[in-house]
Amino acid sequence: MNIKRNFFLLPFLMTGCLFIGCQQNQHSSDNKSKSDSGANSTNVHSETIPENRKEVKKEAVASYKEKTDNPLNDWYFSVRLFETEKTFDYVLKMQFEEIRGEDTLTLPNFGIQPKPELRKGKDKYSCIVGFIDRENKFREYKLVYVKDGTKLKLVTLNHYSVVSVDK
Repeated sequence: MNIKRNFFLLPFLMTGCLFIGCQQNQHSSDNKSKSDSGANSTNVHSETIPENRKEVKKEAVASYKEKTDNPLNDWYFSVRLFETEKTFDYVLKMQFEEIRGEDTLTLPNFGIQPKPELRKGKDKYSCIVGFIDRENKFREYKLVYVKDGTKLKLVTLNHYSVVSVDK
């Protein structure tokens, strides 16, 4: 009989713990937002940026290129960004010697036209994919690099999101 009563009370106890946990998370996030602006958070006043581009550029809007150490061939490590029809979406084309890769990149909508940028990474054959934010600061987003001299890699360095709050 005791076991049945304990199983009956279990959902109520779990629900109570969930509400307490949510309240604590809400308070800690409120305190965090007051004390720290956060590296990846930005207050945005909604401006209307069209969802689609009127004109898609055929050439790369950003590129990085570095010659490899291969003495026999004229090979490069390169990263290029191309616009798509969607305003905040790009195609990322990567190459190391004869290894090629492609991925999509979606930049956050900060209420301004996106400004993607590529910068040299700290390691040889590495490139940081990022963007310029509303405060004109470079934000690191992804890293393209070569591993073991034979593998082309892409990793996410930071995640960004925009939250609009109606007042």
